Amino acid sequence: MAESNEDQQFNSAPQGDRHGSEETTSGHVSVLLKEATDFLDIRRGGTYIDATVGLGGHSEAIARRLGPQGRLIGFDKDLQALAIARRRLAAIPQELAPEITLIHASFAELGRRIPMSSVDGLLADIGLSSLQLADPARGFSFQAEGPLDMRMDPHGQRTADQVVNHMREEELANVIYEFGEERRSRRIARAIVRARPIRTTAHLAQVISAALRSMKPDRIHPATRTFQAIRIFVNRELEELGALLEAAPAVVRAGGRLVVISFHSLEDRMVKDAMRAGAQRGLYRLLTKKPVTATEQEVRSNPRSRSAKLRAAERTEKRAEQAQEL
Repeated sequence: MAESNEDQQFNSAPQGDRHGSEETTSGHVSVLLKEATDFLDIRRGGTYIDATVGLGGHSEAIARRLGPQGRLIGFDKDLQALAIARRRLAAIPQELAPEITLIHASFAELGRRIPMSSVDGLLADIGLSSLQLADPARGFSFQAEGPLDMRMDPHGQRTADQVVNHMREEELANVIYEFGEERRSRRIARAIVRARPIRTTAHLAQVISAALRSMKPDRIHPATRTFQAIRIFVNRELEELGALLEAAPAVVRAGGRLVVISFHSLEDRMVKDAMRAGAQRGLYRLLTKKPVTATEQEVRSNPRSRSAKLRAAERTEKRAEQAQEL
């Protein structure tokens, strides 16, 4: 099922309750699901945004609480994920389902697509989905042989191959250091440049591992931080997160909630700083002084949740025009 670049709107068909079925078959489990929906404080009949629809786990939970008078708007850059999410959401009985609009676009476009002070809550789960990691053809993982791609949106112009095989050594080292927080970035960049051309994810992982073989072992795979850095750079993830955080206080109405789940320190730092800055300007009331993390039970059932951090804030009465000053 293909998504176009236009907004996709539909009413759910009464096909029975398939809650969790897509996640079971895909291997993906929505992280901090209960905590995220609780912090959103979902109001029946309200308007809510899932800025990272993914496979639809959070979206389904929100939609089922909204009821037929509500509205759910979902953003995602991944066409394959949107197709799965649409099927999942269509399983909500029609008499219980809100109006649902799925948009094939980055959440960085939220500010120009969503009217000011028009939503009651905004959720963003910034993590990479299991669907993306599990498909070797997407090139996100070093666990299997795959092309150097790493694009969340298959139509994106920048690829991992361009970074690995064409970027100057100094620039490559800077990308690995800045976006992967990898202190051994220069050694890794030098090894990559010497090994060019590198054609697959497995080959890249081998080059990185060999470059670090003589160094003190780390608790994670030697290629983890470099793969993270390249993926973030390819997809402009921090730039787009910044655009989302800038738009949020303008589109969320007074009393509405902003909930963000992040998976590494760069993202969490941006979210923390944006919420605290908003609170200092009177735009937010912070709901989480420290990030909310997964319970031991959730970590056991879903190891991916171990690094998840949730932060939440409530929009105050300050005027939306003033929010744009952030």
